[in-house]
Amino acid sequence: MGSVGLLYVGAVLAVNGLMLLGVVEARSAAPLNLFVGALQVVTPTYLIFTAGGDAAITLNASGLYLFGFTYLYVGINLLAGLDGTGLGWFSAFVAACALVFSGLNFWYVQPTDSAFGVIWLYWAVLWALFYLVLGLKRDDLTRYTGAIALIAGILTAAVPAFMLLTGVWDDYIGISAIVLAVVCAASLVLLYPPLRGHLEPAGPPSGPVPEGTSAASQGVPAARRTTDAGHGAGSGRRTSG
Repeated sequence: MGSVGLLYVGAVLAVNGLMLLGVVEARSAAPLNLFVGALQVVTPTYLIFTAGGDAAITLNASGLYLFGFTYLYVGINLLAGLDGTGLGWFSAFVAACALVFSGLNFWYVQPTDSAFGVIWLYWAVLWALFYLVLGLKRDDLTRYTGAIALIAGILTAAVPAFMLLTGVWDDYIGISAIVLAVVCAASLVLLYPPLRGHLEPAGPPSGPVPEGTSAASQGVPAARRTTDAGHGAGSGRRTSG
């Protein structure tokens, strides 16, 4: 069940990434966030209620709520035109929890899953970026965050989901961990210089945000050209983010 949710997490992360890159109009991304957010809340609730007190199952299900609430929060923000500060600070909490879940995958859960340890670590970085962009209003990081979200959707969600659904994940955990670590680290380093501070709208030119509902008011800051001087800002294994 968690593997199915992970597949659709890949979709919503990709769409949200494209939204921050200015390809997808902000409010048009709201329905998918609500759909996936609801899935990521209903699924762990069912797993916990049917776990019969099994601590391992409860741990595996607990991380789903972090991301389910995130996507619901995003969807509501986009439709209601709410300020994104609260979502940003919630993202800081998610990032901290993701670090813990990463460590659990490396050293605690049995059998350990180093590949998902790397995935949770990348998610921690991504949600930390959401905190910077939304919580601290670092608009210069908007496009960079969008690119990282797009990569996360494909590399850390959709691809692992298909590997899990086809039953081949356990056969490639070691090599997956190495490939993920290299590609994820490279993306964080190589994408930062070209994307930081570029001037781009939060919505595509062909689909502007309606008057009175700006992207920034919906919790999606419009990227603008900035300078450094101007800024002086799961669970156990196989839990989708």
